[in-house]
Amino acid sequence: MPVKVSVVVPVYNPGPYIEDCVASMLRQSLPPDEFEVIFVDDGSTDETPARLDALAAEHPHIHVVHQANSGWSGKPRNVGIDASEGEFVMFVDNDDYLGDEALERMYEYGVANKADVIVGKMAGKGRPVPVELFRRNHPHATVENAPLIDSLTPHKMVRRAFLDRTGLRFPEGRRRLEDHVFVTEAYLRADNVSVLGDYVCYYHVKRDDASNAGFQRFEPVGYFKNLREALDIVERYTEPGRLRDRLLRRWLRVEMVERMSGRRLLAMPDDYRRELFREMRAVILERFGPGVAPALRPGQRIVASLIRDDRHDDLVAYAQWEIGVSPKGTPSGVEWRDGALRVTFTTEYTSGGQPLTFPADGPKTPADSAPRDIDEAAAWLGADAVDGFEQATADLVLRDRASSASFFQPVELTRERVPAGDGRVRLVLHGTATVDPGTAAGGSPLDGGLWDTYLRVGLGGWHKECRLGPAPAHDRPTPPAGVVAGRVVLPYWTKNHHNFSLDVDRAGKALGLGRVTPEDAAVSADHRLSLALPLYVPDRTDVLVRLTDTASDRSLRQSGTLTPADGAGSLLEVGVERHGMKGGRLEVCLAPEADTPRFVALPLVLRVTRTGGVRVDRPAPPGLLRRLVRKVRRMLGAAPRRATSHGTTRGA
Repeated sequence: MPVKVSVVVPVYNPGPYIEDCVASMLRQSLPPDEFEVIFVDDGSTDETPARLDALAAEHPHIHVVHQANSGWSGKPRNVGIDASEGEFVMFVDNDDYLGDEALERMYEYGVANKADVIVGKMAGKGRPVPVELFRRNHPHATVENAPLIDSLTPHKMVRRAFLDRTGLRFPEGRRRLEDHVFVTEAYLRADNVSVLGDYVCYYHVKRDDASNAGFQRFEPVGYFKNLREALDIVERYTEPGRLRDRLLRRWLRVEMVERMSGRRLLAMPDDYRRELFREMRAVILERFGPGVAPALRPGQRIVASLIRDDRHDDLVAYAQWEIGVSPKGTPSGVEWRDGALRVTFTTEYTSGGQPLTFPADGPKTPADSAPRDIDEAAAWLGADAVDGFEQATADLVLRDRASSASFFQPVELTRERVPAGDGRVRLVLHGTATVDPGTAAGGSPLDGGLWDTYLRVGLGGWHKECRLGPAPAHDRPTPPAGVVAGRVVLPYWTKNHHNFSLDVDRAGKALGLGRVTPEDAAVSADHRLSLALPLYVPDRTDVLVRLTDTASDRSLRQSGTLTPADGAGSLLEVGVERHGMKGGRLEVCLAPEADTPRFVALPLVLRVTRTGGVRVDRPAPPGLLRRLVRKVRRMLGAAPRRATSHGTTRGA
């Protein structure tokens, strides 16, 4: 078979952190004869070279190239490109890993859309990744119609013919931001870029020891020299004007303003912070024209202007004030409706734990001025927030606690200005989110696991996240677990902070089935069990019921149904198979129909009488079960142990 994708992995002393990467390559849904993996060992001195050689000996589609250390990732990636035979080349770092279907999905998406570059959805495990870029699939993305410029890491799939036609390669040598230079040029020269946003293709991982190259402190002079090379690419392939200014703004915003804001700024040693400040100011004065900074959000404009005006100490004071400003999201209702969770909430920004108030009318942030002091900065930001309140946003994001995969949920939003006295107002957002377990993961069902809810709140000069919660203790909504889209979904409040989360296909005791009693059940003359359960179902739902004979351990699976009952519960109906179980005790377990069903025990047993009837009973207490087992053993002839002077022996 022709090779569809060549995966290029530069490797340098990853130690055990390469194992997740390797495992993800072996799990790919794309057949092994349709892709290859090229590990380029850049002079590793640990045990990795031998590990990779053994891997290549076992798997024909895995190859290893050994070379002397080059100092950074550019040359290994270029060596991998030259050695590749695939129609596309995918770049992966040795401490990250791919989703199991990543190569197959990205390849098919790229071919269908004739893309030169495919950007797969990313999840950040301990490190930030773009969020807005992956709200939805974008088959024909450009730097003008999508926030592509927010994603400049190299973890993309690129058509090999495009690389050869353009001669595009990574800058080599010991340097920073080689990926910015490569990816920016790829975006600007590609005939088409496609963004795949409905499946997490790439997991960007922060090592436990924080030894990833991107987390190491860099030398400011060299770093900003390399940054200028990325700016050169923008200027080479764009004309002066709005688009160029918007692209250049990315480096001002991400590499300068965000580094010099909030906790990131305050965590730096003073001498290092001042050195960064000097280098950033030089780039701002040298490379960014008058059209770059004014389109930043108001708070970002303030930071940029303080750097430009050489006001380091005022920048620190602003950061100390700004870290106290954060959104708070309070859930007001959670209920099942039409097969989805309807989540209502309010959110607003706070300062010092109290609702933030804004001047009903005040001066907006000037496009190109720095505030005299913190009070003036706060007044500017407040006036901007009031003026732009009709454009304020609040998104509900579901985030998998294990993988950090994030998905936006649909939200209906209303806005309220609440008088706060003295000519000031609170700006409150009221939202209703719809979480459909069958489509919540980018159009697909939620995977099993714990999913936390976050609010992403955009107001005036801020765009920040907070957890949804806590709910007021006296009025906390507690909807039941639901069986929806083949999943068992439990809405719950976290133990310590009482934030809202979802448990998908993991909960047992917390499902509330322990409240079920034999009085909730009935068995008809034709041996059909009817049982009221505290489980929500949107409509008639097929389920599996497992009956286990406790005497023989023989189990039978039978098809049953859950139908909506009065209130939020449901009614289980299933025929009871009695063949071969006459006189036995049947434990009952329930599961949604699935390829690999997960059964949950119900707190009752069925007894098959000697006359063939069936009755419902409580399960025996654990101590009683042990006594019954001992009694059965005695009945079967297992004599009790007796003591002798020579020790304990089994009696005759």
